[in-house]
Amino acid sequence: MFVHCCHCRWCQRETGSAFVINAILEADRVELLAGTPEVIDTPSNSGRGQKIARCPTCKVAVWSTYSMPMFRFVRVGTLDDPDIAPPDVHIFTMSKQQWFELPPSSLAFVEYYDSSKVWPAESLERRAAALAKAPST
Repeated sequence: MFVHCCHCRWCQRETGSAFVINAILEADRVELLAGTPEVIDTPSNSGRGQKIARCPTCKVAVWSTYSMPMFRFVRVGTLDDPDIAPPDVHIFTMSKQQWFELPPSSLAFVEYYDSSKVWPAESLERRAAALAKAPST
């Protein structure tokens, strides 16, 4: 659907890196190839927390879910071919590492953004379909 390169301090701390690249996908389109992920409740900057799913074998974080569990934020670096998912947008650039230079053509936001104004139509349609299938709370 859409790929974030997040530069927030929380993602920096969780990954031990300058940023994380997450592909936001419908949960029913994501599967772990072997085993059952170990899910860890983790605090988040929003205060609502997140659930980080880790590979049962190597313990690497493979995806997170936030307040809408019908979407998974898949760690692009864990894909067999991470080159298929370059960032569509850089977010929380206010806290990016000073040495990191954003590519000149990149779409970047100081904090977050309004997905209805940024995501392509196909991604918005997929998002709406996933939300429509979700059980009411």
